[in-house]
Amino acid sequence: MPLAPAITDLEQLKTHPAIAKLLAWNPAAVEGAKFDRDEMTIYIERSVIRETCVLLRDDSDCPFNFLSDVTCVDWFPSEPRFEIVYHLLSIPRKERVRLKVRLRSSSPTLDSVTSVWPAANYFEREIFDLFGVRFTGHPYLRRLLMPEDWEGHPLRKDYPVEGYR
Repeated sequence: MPLAPAITDLEQLKTHPAIAKLLAWNPAAVEGAKFDRDEMTIYIERSVIRETCVLLRDDSDCPFNFLSDVTCVDWFPSEPRFEIVYHLLSIPRKERVRLKVRLRSSSPTLDSVTSVWPAANYFEREIFDLFGVRFTGHPYLRRLLMPEDWEGHPLRKDYPVEGYR
């Protein structure tokens, strides 16, 4: 059985509760969306990520009250180079949504969401340590896995295979 093609037209997806809520709040916050294989992905404008997370967490219609993961993807040499990916779960509705924020390599910084979900603390520290993305407002942004004196960020695609010499 062939897979259904992904839906990327925002007009077709605006009835989804999370997208409808975000578009009603701030239409400029949603850069795009994709529904593929029963998974919803929403591309968020970087300056409103914290407010977006608060809105989705506190909404009574679709309370995405659990942050299950935050990770990063390096698309080097493409621009925007980085994608920060937030996996949210609505426990009462048993629904998931993925938020993505694209960052250029010239300024890989993003607001921290630890004030919204304290569980983001170690996820953001891991991304900072391994990719070099800075999270403004993070309470303790230091290396997590690599030694403090380590040079570079080992999960970047332009990092030398044998390290810096």
